[in-house]
Order: sequence, then structure tokens, then C-alpha cells
Amino acid sequence: MKYLHTMIRVADPAATVRFFELLGLCEVRRRDNPAGRFSLIFLAAPGDEDAQVELTHNWDHEGGYGGGRNFGHLAYAVDDVYETCERLRDAGVTINRPPRDGRMAFVRTPDGISVELLQAGEAKAPAEPWASMANTGEW
Repeated sequence: MKYLHTMIRVADPAATVRFFELLGLCEVRRRDNPAGRFSLIFLAAPGDEDAQVELTHNWDHEGGYGGGRNFGHLAYAVDDVYETCERLRDAGVTINRPPRDGRMAFVRTPDGISVELLQAGEAKAPAEPWASMANTGEW
């Protein structure tokens, strides 16, 4: 048995691809299916192309997909949780659960899917502004 990918449905593929690119993922392949009226976009972290996120865009779906939290979350180990959160925040992404402990943060995709960011290796020492930052919204 081998892990292949996690699929999430997205309303705005361009916005969601930009979000995952901010996290550091790259598009590895894309398939548009005009007969079925959907697109599949696969993204992965460089060097870890076997663990992919599949973005499914149904062309005729109007509005967003509710219940993103019902999905659970995606989780990624990052080299520097503080730098990753700063890069996302600078790009306008809300840090829903800041990395107060130097170990874990949560953000959400444009479609409301929770993404957990875990510090690779040992936790970093608590540091500002993260250590005193409150949670925002749901995560």
C-alpha cells in the first residue's frame, strides 16, 4: 500500500494554487476534463512529490464549499514555522492558530480547509510576535 494524495474541492483554483505556493508547494501536473467539466491540479513539496494534494475544481459549481473543517486538516512539516507564518501573514493569510509554542500553527485555504504547519525537528524557542498572539477564527 502507498499513500497517493489528499483531494480537496476548491471554488477558485487560482487562489488556492497561490495559497499552496506560498506554503512552498509546486504544481506537478494538471488535467482539464472538458467532457466531465472539471479540472484536477496536483501539488507537492519539492523533493516529496509522492505526497500530493489534489485540487478538484468542478467548473459548474457556484459558490464555495462549506464545512471545510469537517474535512479535518492537511499537515506539513516546515523548516521554520516562524518564517513560514510570517511569509503567509505578509501575503494576507490569517494565522488562525499562531505558533506560540514554536511548534504548531494553523491557517486556512481560500476554501476554508485547515492546514497544520509543524516545525520540523525540535520546537523553536517561543518568540514574539507569535508567543502572545491570540487565535483568530476557527482552525
